[in-house]
Amino acid sequence: MDIRSELEKRYENGLMPRIAGYIGNDQARFDHLMELVFGSEPSVARRASWVISHCTERYPHLVRPWLEKLVHSLSNPGLDYSIVRSTVKVLAETGDLPEVLQGYILEHCFDLLLNPKTAVAIQVHAMQAIFNISKDEPDLLRELREVIQGQMEYGTAGFKARGKRILKEIGKVVKD
Repeated sequence: MDIRSELEKRYENGLMPRIAGYIGNDQARFDHLMELVFGSEPSVARRASWVISHCTERYPHLVRPWLEKLVHSLSNPGLDYSIVRSTVKVLAETGDLPEVLQGYILEHCFDLLLNPKTAVAIQVHAMQAIFNISKDEPDLLRELREVIQGQMEYGTAGFKARGKRILKEIGKVVKD
């Protein structure tokens, strides 16, 4: 399968899972996909980023060599919304993120969570990523709790649902 050609096709149901199925657990194919995210025209990069999250659901280890580049790409103010969303989703779903990147991830995710212009899908993934990294850091959990509580009144249904779930988990760790 020519991944690039498939991504250039008109979107159809099942296309992204089909490409992810082709990539499977193959690091070389996944690396090619990542190169398309970072080195293609916006439409191909956007679609390639969608496939990333499909791939990492089953094979999270494939993204490990790319984590640093993904995290640092969040600093790019012109980064396409879809790529931001997919990147933050992958960060939220990837367990045991490298300690050296956790500070950057926290900074980017708090920025996304606090920005009222950030789409809800990105905010809920950012919220989850922050929680996952902060599970053993009560001070960070308190900060996250404060941010979530401050936005609950005005949040969408999706924000409130994820916020309630994370606040409940924070309550199990932080007792004050």
